[in-house]
This record gives sequence, structure tokens and C-alpha cells, in this order.
Amino acid sequence: MSKLRRSMLFLPGANAAMLSTAFIYRPDSIMFDLEDAVALREKDTARMLVFHALQHPMYQDIETVVRINPLSTPFGLLDLEAAVHAGVDVIRLPKTDTPGDIDELEGHLERIERECGREVGSTRVMAAIESAVGVINAVAIARSSPRLIGIALAAFDYVMDMQTERGDGTELFYARCAVLHAARAAGIDAFDVVWSDVNDEAGFLREVDLIRKMGFNGKSLINPRQIDLLHNAYAPTQQEVDHAKRVIEAAEEGERNGLGVVSLNGKMVDAPIINHAQVVLERAAASGVRR
Repeated sequence: MSKLRRSMLFLPGANAAMLSTAFIYRPDSIMFDLEDAVALREKDTARMLVFHALQHPMYQDIETVVRINPLSTPFGLLDLEAAVHAGVDVIRLPKTDTPGDIDELEGHLERIERECGREVGSTRVMAAIESAVGVINAVAIARSSPRLIGIALAAFDYVMDMQTERGDGTELFYARCAVLHAARAAGIDAFDVVWSDVNDEAGFLREVDLIRKMGFNGKSLINPRQIDLLHNAYAPTQQEVDHAKRVIEAAEEGERNGLGVVSLNGKMVDAPIINHAQVVLERAAASGVRR
């Protein structure tokens, strides 16, 4: 099974207390934010704090992501240098509008990896889609580099660019579909937007149910309280697990008997159904059964 990326917890890079303890919450990925969550006067301090946090032993078994500032700013390249030297797993590039943005990032990454002795290509990339142009170019962006592990939709800048505001999800419908299809066409992961009202658990769970059914791999989070809710929502039900086991058993029996086609409860069991059953069982092994 590919790496689970259900939850990606944002940590403000200037918050030393959160940086020193966030590993206890066990998200699938932790994202150290040097961009929007950090005031201009704190950029240098945040970069130093994240550099040291990335080397903490307790972060070694959690996928680490750093959202750098755009490379067009005075901070972007400094952020990138620090993160790669510190051993970050993934760089999240904000405001990715074109494949050229990824090409520019790749050029810097290769140079920095060579300078610090890292294997060239070992630093992975996530592109954040935050504009109408980015959504239109999503397929080209998703296919632009073998370093890409996923593309993420970021809602705030996108809805501003579309001259609307966050609502019931209608405003994100096309962008979600475009980003998700681009990711699947490129064979990489797709990540949904943050849910900013941490006290509205019902609203959060409705949105999680929607994006899970659409096919998103996971969601960016801004509060540790959302992690368990998200993981539980992504876990299969006992009924789904039981059905998946019956599908696998029927397929194995058919293979033993040399049957090209098998059925279960009068329904044909073909390769897509078998593959889905395997995914369900893998998710159950990783996440347990939904409570």
C-alpha cells in the first residue's frame, strides 16, 4: 500500500511550543508553515526554529513537509536552503500556477541536494493550487516532475481569485474536481482544503465525507483535534471489511479452481472489485474499523 496521507497538520513555523510537541498527535504528515502563518518580522526566526525541529528525533518517523514562501519573495530560497539542509521530506510550493514554477523549484533543489550531500531527487514536492490559472493548469502541473507526491487545493486565495467566498462547497466544486482528476491522471495524491472552524465538528465531518467519497487522499488540518475525526472517517466500516474479505476469499477460490470469472451473491467479481477489496483491507489494517 502507498503511504497514507489522510491528515497533514499545519504548524506555524514561529510557534516554538507547537514545533516541540506536535509529533505526539501522530498525523500522517506534519507541515511546518513558513508562509502565511508567519508574520514578516518573524520569518527569519521561524526558519531557524523549523530547521532545528526537522532534526528532532521524534520527527524521524513522521513525514515532514515545509511550506516555503514563494520563490519570488526574498524568503523563498532561504526557506528552501534551510529545509533541504535539515532533511525535510517534502517541499510544499505555494501559489503554483504553471509547470514552470515546479521547474524553477527543481533547479534549486538539485543544486542544494548536491551541495549538502543528499541524493538528487530525494526531496519530494507538493504543489499548492491557489488560483484560477493553477486550476486550469492542474494536469500539466501534476505531470511536471517525478518529484511530485501530490497536489493540494488551497481555498482562501482561490475563492478570492474567483471573486467569491467560502460557503457550502459549491464555490470549490469545479476546482476540487479539476485537482483530483489531475492527480489521478498523474498517479499522485490529492489533498483537500483546510476546514477553518475548529469548533464546527459536524461541518468538518460533512466536508470530510464529501471529499472521501470524491476520492481525495486526505485533507490539510489546522488543529490537532481534527486528526482523530478525520482518520476515523477514512476508516472502513465493519460491513465494508466483512464484504472485502468475502470478495478476496471468492477470488482466491476461483483462482484455485482455475476459474476466469467468479461471483459473490450473484454478482461478478472482477479485477476492479478485487482491487477495491484489497484497498479496504489495507485501510482497515492501517486505520482500524470506523467507530
